[in-house]
Amino acid sequence: MNVRTPTIERADRAPLSRDELAALVAGDIPRGSYVNLGIGQPTKVSDHLDPDAGVTLHTENGMLGMGPYASGDEIDRDLVNAGKIPVTELPGASYFHHADSFAMMRGGHLDFCVLGAYQVSVGGDLANWHTGAPDAVPAVGGAMDLATGARSVLVMMSLFAKDGTAKLVPECTYPLTGLGCVSRVYTEYAVFEIGQPGVAVRETYGCTVDDLRDWLPIELTHPRRP
Repeated sequence: MNVRTPTIERADRAPLSRDELAALVAGDIPRGSYVNLGIGQPTKVSDHLDPDAGVTLHTENGMLGMGPYASGDEIDRDLVNAGKIPVTELPGASYFHHADSFAMMRGGHLDFCVLGAYQVSVGGDLANWHTGAPDAVPAVGGAMDLATGARSVLVMMSLFAKDGTAKLVPECTYPLTGLGCVSRVYTEYAVFEIGQPGVAVRETYGCTVDDLRDWLPIELTHPRRP
């Protein structure tokens, strides 16, 4: 049974920066885990993992044992992650065919994946490959395989879209990537636990739970403060 602890409110500080958010996600990944980092914000998590934690990063273009971003003389244009960003390799890294990489994803061999999102519903449904806009370029990549194949799906995203609408919603209105697959959502304002019953706030940054209740079109399971 998943026991939820009281919400930690940090209203006296600014919302998390992207690097702070990436560090928070990295700190929550258990030692020895096998993890895939999705394109976009999640790729920054690799720079904040403890080198001694034994976390092994998988990238869908065929690498196991990926290290942090490469810079300067470390850059090898043939060594990139799925988002085409130059990366480093850790001791023991291996390379394999694209089909083998997807077999690892689909076969349940990954403990965690960290994905970006356009929307996440209160039931854990994920929409992250297409907004449905006529001029938008769909980019599903391996997200559907990760959403159904990883043992735990974490989402790292901004809480609001560019037009100010919330991305944590009662029901997704964009094309779905996976149903009921998301277990936790990390945003600059709060970390949300998705489960039964509903959505709980683990901690806040630059706001209170009551602020979130005013901003979001969903119910939060923690009661208002007296």
